[in-house]
Amino acid sequence: MQIPVTPEENKKLPPNFIPEIETGLLAKNASISPKFLYDPLGSHLFTAITLLPEYYPTNTEKNIFTEYQDQIINAIGTGVTLIDLGAGNCQKAESFFNSLQPSHYLAIDFSVEYLEDALEKLKGKYPSIQMQCIGMDFSKELIIPNSIAKDKRTFFYPGSSIGNFLSGEALELLRQIKSQANDGGLLIGVDLMKEDSVLIAAYDDPLKVTAAFNLNILRSINSQLGSDFRVEQFRHKVKINHFENRVELYLEALEDLTVNWPGKSRAFQKGELIHTENSHKYTIESIQLLLNQAGFKSTHIWTDPKDYFAVIYAQ
Repeated sequence: MQIPVTPEENKKLPPNFIPEIETGLLAKNASISPKFLYDPLGSHLFTAITLLPEYYPTNTEKNIFTEYQDQIINAIGTGVTLIDLGAGNCQKAESFFNSLQPSHYLAIDFSVEYLEDALEKLKGKYPSIQMQCIGMDFSKELIIPNSIAKDKRTFFYPGSSIGNFLSGEALELLRQIKSQANDGGLLIGVDLMKEDSVLIAAYDDPLKVTAAFNLNILRSINSQLGSDFRVEQFRHKVKINHFENRVELYLEALEDLTVNWPGKSRAFQKGELIHTENSHKYTIESIQLLLNQAGFKSTHIWTDPKDYFAVIYAQ
């Protein structure tokens, strides 16, 4: 069932990302926001990444959800309004539908086209759940439509996507979630810091699916900016930053080149990097501190036997 919304509430992505993209590309150390990784092709490639045996976060989180589902449901309660941030193909949220029995489901993602396809498949399977999807760049501002029930809101943010944000940005997003959760809470997945060998295998897999995912951001930018990036002129590169406790993704220029777009250009020297994503890793103590700073007062925490990953319900 589709929740009726006003045209203003169901608006698509802002039409002009050009100033933001140009600022990143023209900076001394070039960068592209990771949100541009998730165009329709990028979203499909990321789904493929989650199927790789080397990419531990998805299966580890799924196993925690399965093993502790009864405890998680007891902590949250049933009949909630489930708000899925970065919903993707909606499969993670769907795994809770039968036990959580949400009355409403709001799926939010950057790629609204991919999201609409996923949600269409769910409507027939769960006719008792009112469903809606919205394309939103909630990395800037999280705005929940007025049509969404304000009581018993449970925000769902799995996959350790919170790790894409710098600490100050993560804190601001969590504060926005807390302010709009009302009497509800947040169910979040958080990746924990671990040895380099596990991280490198996860972010630079032998099949090079992650490389394709990262390189596809250049095609995404071409469509937004009208630029002439050539994918074959770059390669995927991974760094582990121990000082910041994070994995960093880059694209490295394989030759001297110049990228052009209407009115501007950027020269890259061979070996120069474009930063595309951070994936911060936490300890239990550091994520608890961040949640407390955001206004959450209590937490329920579940982890796997290796302490690779944590699932937390915060209120």
